[in-house]
Amino acid sequence: MDGIPPLKDPQLSIKNLNFDGVPVRMYQPKGSSDGGWRGILYFHGGIGMFGSIDAYERVCRGIAKESNSLVVSVGYRLAPEHPYPAQFNDCLTATTYFMKNIKKFGVNPAMIIISGDSSGGTIAASVCQNLVNRADLPKIWAQSLIYPYLQGVDFNWPSYQRNSRIPLFFQNQVVEFGLLYLQQDMSLVKDVLEGWHIPQDIKQKYSKWLGPENLPKECKWEGYRSPRPSSNPTRTYEGFKIAFEKTISPLLAEEAVVQKLPEAYILTCQYDVFMDDGLLYRKRLEDCGVGVTWYQLEDGFHGVLFFVNHWLFSFSGAQSGLNSIVNFIKRL
Repeated sequence: MDGIPPLKDPQLSIKNLNFDGVPVRMYQPKGSSDGGWRGILYFHGGIGMFGSIDAYERVCRGIAKESNSLVVSVGYRLAPEHPYPAQFNDCLTATTYFMKNIKKFGVNPAMIIISGDSSGGTIAASVCQNLVNRADLPKIWAQSLIYPYLQGVDFNWPSYQRNSRIPLFFQNQVVEFGLLYLQQDMSLVKDVLEGWHIPQDIKQKYSKWLGPENLPKECKWEGYRSPRPSSNPTRTYEGFKIAFEKTISPLLAEEAVVQKLPEAYILTCQYDVFMDDGLLYRKRLEDCGVGVTWYQLEDGFHGVLFFVNHWLFSFSGAQSGLNSIVNFIKRL
């Protein structure tokens, strides 16, 4: 994933730093910014087991340069060597350090954005939720979630079924990698894919937020088939209920928390199993009065942003996605 690093960029000052024990890389446009820079914390994707600061060099450079913002890419520890929730904890630690020392970096404390893609989007959403009641820190200005994974309740939503064999992330891989990341029993894969890991009473509890009936009309799929319920989900539920924790499933957060969240940008891709995760989080936020800017990449697939300005592969959706993110940041 790290590939060949890009050439030195004369428009950016790039530094490797350490935020309270967490390695980060800071990208700052050269020149000055009246009133202080926008400060963007970026958490890379990779299911908590892959990816790095180096792998997302082009993405973070692009955001920093095009939006004229200071970007901090967080090099959180990876599983399995560092089991969950080390990844969330590292990102929260780096964010807290950055916010407490905000003036040292020349960032306007009223202009802090939390961002991430894929599992990094999961962490970004969770960090925002964790900080809503912190009176000792500046308020987060906005959150930018790029094709995020947001829930472990149902892996049979329309986007999962329609894109079950679409690269770069298959339906079965979501569950397999998820169990590996959480260090759970791999024999549960089939039951979780069938939807047998959640008792009906618990599923009903979340039904007002989840499920295909909550999707916008233009994104519903006629080929959707509801999975048959299990008569005895107890074993699978006990082995997988860790996936219902809010740091894994921020879509399940309490309403009192969601109501306090900052304005959001959500990017989804037509050819992505996680498309419906983003759409349902959009609805949850809007139902709670939180402003949302939604951008759908019609030719996009999961992970497409990773290929922006790539030396070997080129996809139009990568640049379109980056442009949309930058436009949101500049409009704030």
